[in-house]
Amino acid sequence: MLKYRKLMDIFPWLIVVLWMLLIFNFSAQPAQNSDKLSLGVTEKVVETVEKVTPETEFNLESLNHIVRKNAHFFIYLALAIWVQIALRINRVIGIKRPLIVFGICVLFAISDEFHQLFVAGRGAQVKDVFIDSAGAIVGIVIYGIVNRFSLKKRKKKSVKPLMR
Repeated sequence: MLKYRKLMDIFPWLIVVLWMLLIFNFSAQPAQNSDKLSLGVTEKVVETVEKVTPETEFNLESLNHIVRKNAHFFIYLALAIWVQIALRINRVIGIKRPLIVFGICVLFAISDEFHQLFVAGRGAQVKDVFIDSAGAIVGIVIYGIVNRFSLKKRKKKSVKPLMR
């Protein structure tokens, strides 16, 4: 039973590390490869929207920029949620948990931008750190809301009415 508990304490951190490796891998792509990937995603978005509203016209370059910045936001939103889960399972509670989560996400965002200085055609952008940080904040808030809602639901279930 003790080994199982230790495994359950470590498992969410493995997910966090894998997510960070995914982010690192995206950042390690030369600019040309990264642009190709995001353009592919942007084209799929355009195809889908055109099916719903065929008369809509798009500026592919502007839309691609939006897709790229949204990727920053959502990938750090997910990172913040994974780090929150890992800290909760490891019994880090109170106000220090979201502060630690935010610190981890911001430091990783800064290190990721620094890493891009060494990738062909890429560079570090402070605005990307701000976008990543905003995603982390939203992830922290979403986690807090969901956690509070599920806690209230569990409390309701555990309170049983008196039978007469």
